Amino acid sequence: MRKLEYRLLKPDDTFISIYHYHSIELEQILARRECEFFVKEGVTYKQTSSAVEDDIHIIYVKEHEHGPKEQAEDDHREITLEVRELNSLRGHPILFVSSFYTHLDVLSYIGTVYTYYNGWEWERDSAEIDEDRSVYSLYVTKTGVTYEGGKA
Repeated sequence: MRKLEYRLLKPDDTFISIYHYHSIELEQILARRECEFFVKEGVTYKQTSSAVEDDIHIIYVKEHEHGPKEQAEDDHREITLEVRELNSLRGHPILFVSSFYTHLDVLSYIGTVYTYYNGWEWERDSAEIDEDRSVYSLYVTKTGVTYEGGKA
């Protein structure tokens, strides 16, 4: 097990440690590092960089936006991934939801450039881990390329 720390960029260009994970799997650290956004206690943070310092993995963030804290819908053992259309006017609608058993499985999905759904190719914009709702979210935009089971 590893250690992870989130550090927040302050207005004076210094960092303050805001969240600590003292026993976390490397696969989860890697999946979190792939996420440009991190949501906790209603605050959305944007990742600026990452590092390994001695035996601690660090993700550097800055505040992106504030909102109400949302609760997780289910208490489940699987890891949930929502694939959402990047469309703020429509509230980033969910295209589909998948469940995984490991963070490595999630990483293999959110780390790809293209996703295929409902006959269309979708391009990755960003990913987020939302601790308030206990989900990963992958934000995608439609490329316009149609897809039929192995053929684009």
